Amino acid sequence: MHAIFPLALHGIGFAPNGVRVLTGVDLRIEGGARTVILGANGAGKSVLMRLLHGLLRPTAGQILWNSVESRPRAQSMVFQRPVMLRRSALANVAYGLKLAGVPHAQRDVLARKALERVGLAHLAARPARVLSGGEQQRVALARAWALEPRILFLDEPTASLDPAAARAVEQIIVDIHGAGTSIVMTTHNLGQARRLADEIIFLDAGRITERTPAVEFFRHPRSMEAQSFLEGELP
Repeated sequence: MHAIFPLALHGIGFAPNGVRVLTGVDLRIEGGARTVILGANGAGKSVLMRLLHGLLRPTAGQILWNSVESRPRAQSMVFQRPVMLRRSALANVAYGLKLAGVPHAQRDVLARKALERVGLAHLAARPARVLSGGEQQRVALARAWALEPRILFLDEPTASLDPAAARAVEQIIVDIHGAGTSIVMTTHNLGQARRLADEIIFLDAGRITERTPAVEFFRHPRSMEAQSFLEGELP
């Protein structure tokens, strides 16, 4: 597979209609780690994720994948509220493979394997839209994992789930990472960040103010903003 790392952001700004959301973001991701982006509401976390995935274009700066600007296919994204097509769980996963150019003869096998890995093989024929929220998120993760991405972006993947469903999704994230995929995710759940993160990136008012190994961040945050966030003083 073509190399996509390092993923490098140089002076990234995003200011649609003159409203500043991100300013001067410099970031380099080498791959292999589980990176969790934290910050108060409105800090720009979701916008940064959409820029990384290619859904938005920066108004300033460059995003480079292995020194080139073209966005590789070897990356996927899962959102807080997954979009389910009006078809079975299996067909939802297979459709992602179709868009990626996987030959028709291989799609069914790969889609069934992906559903099995997230514990939903028994629901393959069930219409995806009648599944529970947690099951739909697991279908979305299967759809992403089936593509064997080098990097997976997760934007608040458990924010709308109950604790049991959230922990099931967390385990899948651990499994995806264990299979060789780098993880970059946002979460508002500090317990989840403690469980999943290798490193923390703290975003404050559109700027990265701290990047620290997770253990160090939770013990000794370097900035006042991060300290206040951990103490619950920020929303």
